[in-house]
Amino acid sequence: MTRLAGMLFALIATTLAGSFMVAALTMGYDTLQPLLIAAALGAVLSVPVTYFVAKAIVDNG
Repeated sequence: MTRLAGMLFALIATTLAGSFMVAALTMGYDTLQPLLIAAALGAVLSVPVTYFVAKAIVDNG
């Protein structure tokens, strides 16, 4: 499950960080600090999301 989680993390982290950055830009936060916070929040949030997705894949497969 560790290898699967590592591969999924690369995809999920970039997706969430990018989505959070787009949301921040949409809300009008266009300076460096809010964008870095949004990207960091997406990267941190992707850790538990990756765990649950990998666990669901392993349990169903």
